[in-house]
Parts: sequence; C-alpha cells; structure tokens
Amino acid sequence: MTAIDPTDHLTAEQIEDLGRELDAIRDEVIADRGEKDAAYIRRVISAQRKLELVSRGVLLFSIFPPAWLLGTAGLSVAKIMDNMEIGHNILHGQWDWMRDPKIHSTTWEWDHVSPADQWKHSHNELHHTYTNVIGKDNDLGYGIMRVDEDQKWHPFHLGQPLWNFINACFFEYGIAAYDLELGRNLNKRRRKNPEFRARAKAVGRKIRKQVLKDYVIHPLLSGPSFLPTLAATFTANLVRNIWSHSVIMCGHFPEGVQVFERRSIKGETRGQWYLRQMMGSANISGSRAMHFMTGNLSHQIEHHLFPDLPSNRYAEVAVKVRALFEKYELEYVTGPLPKQVFSAWRKVFRLSLPNKKAEVRTPDREQELVAA
Repeated sequence: MTAIDPTDHLTAEQIEDLGRELDAIRDEVIADRGEKDAAYIRRVISAQRKLELVSRGVLLFSIFPPAWLLGTAGLSVAKIMDNMEIGHNILHGQWDWMRDPKIHSTTWEWDHVSPADQWKHSHNELHHTYTNVIGKDNDLGYGIMRVDEDQKWHPFHLGQPLWNFINACFFEYGIAAYDLELGRNLNKRRRKNPEFRARAKAVGRKIRKQVLKDYVIHPLLSGPSFLPTLAATFTANLVRNIWSHSVIMCGHFPEGVQVFERRSIKGETRGQWYLRQMMGSANISGSRAMHFMTGNLSHQIEHHLFPDLPSNRYAEVAVKVRALFEKYELEYVTGPLPKQVFSAWRKVFRLSLPNKKAEVRTPDREQELVAA
C-alpha cells in the first residue's frame, strides 16, 4: 500500500470506462477463438509428451554423464511445460470452449503434488478474485512472508528470505500446503474437521503417486542407472520448482506492484476489479521462447485481467492493454527476468526488517492488516 494512490487521478466514471474497454478486448478474443488456437494447445501437449518420453528414455542410460545431462535437461523442460503452459492454463478453463474432454479443466490432472481440484479452488476462485488483498489472497506471501510496510513486524519475519528460498526449492509441496490452508488447520480441533481430513488424504494420495512415479518406478526401470536417474528426477523437479516460483514472484511481488486492504474491495465494481488486477500484477519482458516457458505468465497483467483467455493470445492482447495503461496514465510494471527477480527478492529482504511506519496504527487499521 503506497502512501500515494497511483490511481487517485481517475474518476469513478473513468474507471468504469476502462472496464468497458477491457471487456471489449476480451469479447474480441472470445469471438475470434477457433481451430488455430485448438491446434496450438494440441501441438504443445504432443511436444511435451514426446519430450518427456524421450528424456526418460535417455535417462535409462544416465550412468553415463552425457546421457544424464541431456535427459535431465529435457525432463526439466518437459516438467516446466506440463505445469506452466499446459496444466496451469487448462485448469483455468482456457481451453474448455473446445469441448474436448481430454483437454478440459474438469478432467485434467497435472504432474504436481497438489490435486487439480484443490488448486483450482485456492488459485482460480480465491487468488484471482481477491488478487493482492491482504487477508483474503493467500497467494500473497504464501502465509510465510510480510508483504507490506504497514503489516505488523514479528521476529519470525527476519527469516523470510530463507523461508522463501526453501519454498522455491520445494514449491509444489508449498503449493499443496497452501491449498490445504495448512497453517490455519494445524490446531487439533481443525485437524479433526472431516472436510480438511478428506482434502489432506487427497493430497497424501497425490504425493504418493508422484513419489512412486518419479523416485521409484522410473529409477527402477533404469537398472544400473537407478541412482543417477533418481538424482536426475530430483534435479528436474528442483529446476521446475525454482523456475515456476521465480515466474510467479516476478508477476506479483516486484517493486511497483500494489497490495490492497480488505475494506477497499467492498462494493467493488467490474471496472474497479479490473483496475486492481492492473495495479496488482507485473510482467516480464523477453523473447517468444521465454514467454512460452513461463506459460505466458510473463504476461501476468493480461492473465489477471483475462484468466480464461487462451494463453497464446496474451501477446497480442498485451499491446492493447498497455495502450490503455498509457491512456489512463497508469504504470505498466514490466522488465526483463533478472530485473524482476532482483526487484522481488530485494522486497523480500526489505520487508523482513522492522520499520517505524509499521508500528503506528489504529486498532481498526491493525485488524485490517491481517498477515496474508
């Protein structure tokens, strides 16, 4: 929450005009969806499956260093493709309009320890509805980080750079814990809640399935290459976790991205919701290959405005969205990956330390600033 509201110059009428212009952009893409888009996602899925199959085949001979390097690199890319451009976007319902039961948000399951149905609830329903609203959006700091200067500082926050690094390395498990709202469900009474127990069992089953596939079956198939294949799979998962964590951090946490109080969304209109997405997200600039490897989440602003549009259309949408930022005199937060990563981590370190501003609040303000 910045001291100066960067949207303060906009009138209520201008905000609703902005909303109507964004609706028009969305409607234009929806009306234009067709076979070209369907062919795109089918090619991507086919390429990902072939790459994973070939990479796992190469890892059968991972006892030889060249095969280990080649297989590990291929498997890392295949896992990133599965999670970012395929799984994340299919589960958003971006391809439901195709009416293909094999590529539908209700049937897709991904290479991830978090069950798809739980992820859709925490991500699609909560995060995208309450983007960057402190106390409502659990994605904001993942419950382990202080994300705004006005939040009360505790000694625990001194360790948030370390917590964030550990979360990056084991990000899929962090997401599963976040989907379970594990922090608020750890007390004995909540642990006995039938709904929580059912969700926890589903996560446990998914973890067992993933561990069996990655760390038992495929290494065993490698015979004498068991240990190298085990190490290769762990490395591929590590690379995928750090990459996806970095992309998501760059889209939500760099300097210039706004966070919001719960009271600010009371009576929120369509235009105001759009404006919050614009100010609560950041993009990553780069090549087409980089955009692809981020699952087009390098267009995070556009994704938050239109989470159900096909990801391959975000690049063309971004040109029109950026023009609206300029028209309404708003800051379009973007930059190359190294810059955005540095900015996000600098903010993590800065907010791990106490500041005088955080110590001055009214009781109402204190209640408002519940840790994310």
